[in-house]
Amino acid sequence: MDPQGPGDQAEASQPQPLEWRFAQVFGERGAGEDVQEVDIISAIEFDKSGDHLATGDKGGRVVLFERTDARDQNATRRELERQDVPITRHPEFRYKTEFQSHEPEANTQEKPRNWWTVTDSRKKELLFSIGEDTSFMLHIAFDYLKSLEIEEKINKIKWCQTANSALSILSTNDKTIKYWKVQEKKVKRVAVMNLDSSQSVGSSTTAIESTSSSKAPLPNGGCSDKFNCLNSDISFPPGGYPSLRLPVVTSLEANPVARCRRVFAHAHDYHINSISNNSDGETFISADDLRINLWNLEINSQSFNIVDVKPTNMEDLTEVITCAEFHPTHCNTLAYSSSKGSIRLIDLRQSALCDNHSKIFEEHEAPGSRSFFTEIIASISDIKFSRNGRYILSRDYMTLKLWDLNMDSGPVSTFQVHEHLRPKLCDLYENDSIFDKFECCLSGDGLRVATGSYGNIFRVFGCTPGSMEATTLEASRNPMRRQIANPTRPTRTLTSFTRGVRRGGENQGVDANGNSFDFSTKLLHLAWHPTENSIACAAANSLYMYYA
Repeated sequence: MDPQGPGDQAEASQPQPLEWRFAQVFGERGAGEDVQEVDIISAIEFDKSGDHLATGDKGGRVVLFERTDARDQNATRRELERQDVPITRHPEFRYKTEFQSHEPEANTQEKPRNWWTVTDSRKKELLFSIGEDTSFMLHIAFDYLKSLEIEEKINKIKWCQTANSALSILSTNDKTIKYWKVQEKKVKRVAVMNLDSSQSVGSSTTAIESTSSSKAPLPNGGCSDKFNCLNSDISFPPGGYPSLRLPVVTSLEANPVARCRRVFAHAHDYHINSISNNSDGETFISADDLRINLWNLEINSQSFNIVDVKPTNMEDLTEVITCAEFHPTHCNTLAYSSSKGSIRLIDLRQSALCDNHSKIFEEHEAPGSRSFFTEIIASISDIKFSRNGRYILSRDYMTLKLWDLNMDSGPVSTFQVHEHLRPKLCDLYENDSIFDKFECCLSGDGLRVATGSYGNIFRVFGCTPGSMEATTLEASRNPMRRQIANPTRPTRTLTSFTRGVRRGGENQGVDANGNSFDFSTKLLHLAWHPTENSIACAAANSLYMYYA
């Protein structure tokens, strides 16, 4: 049975706010320990069952974790009590394996002089004009390079349907998607050599020496001294060995082995920002700044372009694709977000090239609220469907928005993530933090949403009608250590940009709770367990897990 959505029972009693506790940490950084750039986690994903968790890092590695506290989900409570198994035990994971998914590669494809791409780097100049009558401001830039190195950084990880107890994973960097299969393989070794074990106990090299002799063999393993020998130290019993035995190969414990089944490459001119599996289990999509391609998992030689927003004249470009996601149950439906803050829903049954959307979700700005940063902070960095497919959660720079697919007039809820940073947008722009791409996630029951912020904190909001739940947690062993005073209540409209004199000018380096700003520590990636109230989040190279 599908979980209820946040608005399915408005009259239902409000769920109590969750009390979050620390569960586990992997790769915890010691005091004063420096973090290598290649070890920073760049992607997190639970599989559909929640029994496996995958992370990717900037070094191109994929690390897999498996659940160790799995129990029979079909057992009754009485049977579990009889087995003395705690009902409320939180998920526990252990390291399973890791493999090198991507390596650095050279991109030798020549780019036209007016190749446009969204950028968040100060190495490229932002080109846009500001004016009172400007209808849009797009943050685009061009790159004159004809050859550049493609980073091995893992941008996204997606779990595929499993078969024969093997795990299947899609991983992608900026240009290449790989389809991996991970399964248990038994390691074999030679257990019985040609000599009796009693004769080889005293010397571990006896078995090796017995096979390295160049003496001419005689029947039954005897040896004649009249032939020259390379090793005269080897002694054989008189008359040789009574019998020869064939070596026996035995299997040890099974170890997980990763094998790359297919490579999907040379289909994107721009950096891949998202991949998403279809519910049919056979196809998936990959999206870059201007196009969305449809692939078959069994065919890597071709893909179908289903969305193309590239104009004939690149100077007419007004927005780019930022994220794309398949509907969890309808294989013909997908959604993609844009840099202008809109979400488009398309139906693959309408046409081969989906130039027209079936629905568009966007929130119109209030008159007179436009500022220098309006369109920068409106760009959507991530979207997620709810498990039942009725809602879409989107994250822009300042807010989380929850959209009902049956209501395209506006979001049903808007959550202010770090409103206290609005007066510091100039500083965020100067140090490029305003281009950070935060992810978002929903709980399996659809009652709560979560996203990250600066200072390695993340926020959990209740999204049922009238809910006031807004919890702030820090990615550390003590998640409740830092709390934001007077959290902003969910609203239906955005607060306009603060104009004129900044308030609190004498203390611009602290937030609403007196904590200093630290834009270098940010929690960009997190994932919610599909069936339980458990969250995995990444703080630099450390993976923290919490439960409620």
